[in-house]
Amino acid sequence: MKRFGLIVLTASLVALAGCHSFKKENIQPPTPLDKNFKPTVQVTRVWNTRVGHGAGVSGVRMEPTVVGNVVYAASTDGVVGAYDAATGKSIWVNKSRTHGWFGWGDKDRKDAFYSGGPAVSGDLLVIGTLDGHVYGLNVKDGSQRWVSTLPAEVIDSPVVAGDLTVVRTQDDRVYGLDSNTGERRWVNDQGNVPLLSLRGNGPLLVANGVVFFGSDDGKLVALRLDNGEKLWEQKLATGEGRTDIERMNDADGAVLLDGSTLYAAAYHGNLSAIDGPSGRPLWARPFSTYTSLAASGNNLFGADTDSQVWAFDKSSGADGWKNANLKYRWVTAPAVQGDYVVVGDIEGYVHWLQTGDGALAARERLSKKAIRAQPVVAGDLVYVEDVQGHLAAYRLGAK
Repeated sequence: MKRFGLIVLTASLVALAGCHSFKKENIQPPTPLDKNFKPTVQVTRVWNTRVGHGAGVSGVRMEPTVVGNVVYAASTDGVVGAYDAATGKSIWVNKSRTHGWFGWGDKDRKDAFYSGGPAVSGDLLVIGTLDGHVYGLNVKDGSQRWVSTLPAEVIDSPVVAGDLTVVRTQDDRVYGLDSNTGERRWVNDQGNVPLLSLRGNGPLLVANGVVFFGSDDGKLVALRLDNGEKLWEQKLATGEGRTDIERMNDADGAVLLDGSTLYAAAYHGNLSAIDGPSGRPLWARPFSTYTSLAASGNNLFGADTDSQVWAFDKSSGADGWKNANLKYRWVTAPAVQGDYVVVGDIEGYVHWLQTGDGALAARERLSKKAIRAQPVVAGDLVYVEDVQGHLAAYRLGAK
């Protein structure tokens, strides 16, 4: 275990959504939804299925991966599968025969706790586990090709970059593994891991021979892909405050790359634009979030720590609009589907907001379980997965 984690914003909120104990736990209840809401755009659920029992109360954001005409998804109870992206029909499903840390079953798979979602490149699917393993699987049927053992949880999706697979563990180390064998080539240890941080890691971004990620101490870090050597780092938060929680400045969202400019944000920190090659700051503005950003055209979109959804000007960081109708609904990171921003919430609803002014345009309910993972847009569909493994595809139409 890397440290004492703050779970209030993750797994415990998932449980609270089902027991209505927000007042008792001194947590703001979700803003009620408008019962008289009238959608301005039609949303059609194209298909739905279930992938194991999802992430459960692990606090992991189990996000599907779409490659070509296939959706790949997994669950912490040992299910990984491939599904037709257009119909949801199962192509293959591989269920681990093991039972977690106790090691029963297949001697080559000591755990069944897949986490963070699969990474797919060519004929290789790579996924990590809550027990510190990384599996390389055959993308055609899920059969095992190799396994690598690491000393801590892998709770975010790996990145396959040619002959290297880059993996981040919960103790804030980043590993470069051989994509063909799983053999460790290099490791980068951030060293200064804070005692208190959010449950999660900033997903890895690999581009132009560089690995970018947000660190547990609120920095944007750039490493060389070939050997893991640090190129530069830039602060996204200052860590100021009177208490340990106020000083917590974890950067748990994904890093966006647009041209040569990186965009990243941190909890209790800033939304920042940074020059990728040099690490030089371009602009920064206060914005606290624990989720990823999305971009479309000249706009950036994000959800703050109170679940208010914002739009910002990409060139300056200036406010575009703010929608507070979903406040305290603990919405996911946003995704952009056409002219709409899509978020899920703690009660299993999916919301569409207009990119132009932030007005709510549509609402559908996937289930009665929390949605924590960022929706995934591919083609004309958006794929949404909740914490119990319910996975659905939605299409927009005219109203």
